[in-house]
Amino acid sequence: MKGRLFVAGQAVLIVVVVLSPRWGDQWEAPLWARWVGWSLAAVGAVVTVAAFPQLGGALTPLPEPREGAKLTTAGVYGWVRHPIYSGVLAMGWGWTLASPTLATAAAAVALTVLLATKARYEERLLRQRFASYSEYAARTPRFVPRLLQRGTKSG
Repeated sequence: MKGRLFVAGQAVLIVVVVLSPRWGDQWEAPLWARWVGWSLAAVGAVVTVAAFPQLGGALTPLPEPREGAKLTTAGVYGWVRHPIYSGVLAMGWGWTLASPTLATAAAAVALTVLLATKARYEERLLRQRFASYSEYAARTPRFVPRLLQRGTKSG
């Protein structure tokens, strides 16, 4: 039940982010903000789409892992633990920068809080299911990759 509430809230907030510029309180963003916003949204879409096939049959919108799912730690999951959430957040914040409204900004903040809470809940379940999850979580950021550390190897 808890997982379904997360998904329903997420869906509502995404709709608000996407549709609120049509509700009339939009102001004109500077050109640079629109470029940054649309670029961020595009990167978010690419990350999200790239993460889908890496989960294979384990893919679900719910935070509860599917029965028989394996822990994915390679590909975009080697950069961040929740690349789909990262992509959704990048798209939401990108949309907010490109087409700002008070409703869009409020929904982007709420979406950030919701996905952070959902990720913590999901991680509790993943720690229970996979003995190696804590080690993976210790070396892999939740949402934003450590770009400068990516190329270094220890040992």
